[in-house]
Amino acid sequence: MKSAIAIGLALAMLAPAAQARPVLVELFTSLACSSCPPADALLQRLAADPKLLPLSFNVTYWDSAAFSDPYGLQAATARQSWYAGLANSQNVYTPEAVVDGTAQLVGSNKPAVMAAIAASEAKHAGDVPITVTGGQTVSLTIAAGTGPATIWMFGYDTTHSTSIGGGENDGATITEANVVRSITRLGPWNGAETTMTMSHPAGAHVAVLLQSPTGAVLGLAAQ
Repeated sequence: MKSAIAIGLALAMLAPAAQARPVLVELFTSLACSSCPPADALLQRLAADPKLLPLSFNVTYWDSAAFSDPYGLQAATARQSWYAGLANSQNVYTPEAVVDGTAQLVGSNKPAVMAAIAASEAKHAGDVPITVTGGQTVSLTIAAGTGPATIWMFGYDTTHSTSIGGGENDGATITEANVVRSITRLGPWNGAETTMTMSHPAGAHVAVLLQSPTGAVLGLAAQ
């Protein structure tokens, strides 16, 4: 009996721990911004790490008659403004990275971005289990936890390479990773177990985010 217990304990110690949710890295960027390509390239490298969920949110305030970002979303511009308000600021800029909803920094500053990611990984904070399944119809389940929070759904494409035909990046071809194509506020969450079903949003993939009023990520899953 003792041998069986010892073997069981040894196997338990060798078994891999359940993977924590990915760290969310939001890049507010624009194909019309000449300072953004280095940040876009950094996000591409981050997208190769399964412990991270980097997303490109293309804003609209760089659009002009010379060039209009085809992936620009007014909802992305509004989301960045919300983050600025959390920091008691009215100023927005590109490229800006927001790590796990709290750290706001220059998106092309690789050492700062990596340090913010490492700090979030060390905290192991905000890991309410979320499952996302389905195809044309998406189903999600959020486990019980501590609210309040807002449930967000992002539809995104894995990659896009765009030839720029005007503006500051005229003549360049820029590749972006995990380009957000739709932003949907699914509603408030009070901590109760929640199940929802809806049509698949614009974008090949889906991410579901549970976010507190302070910006902190309480749960995150992607499909």
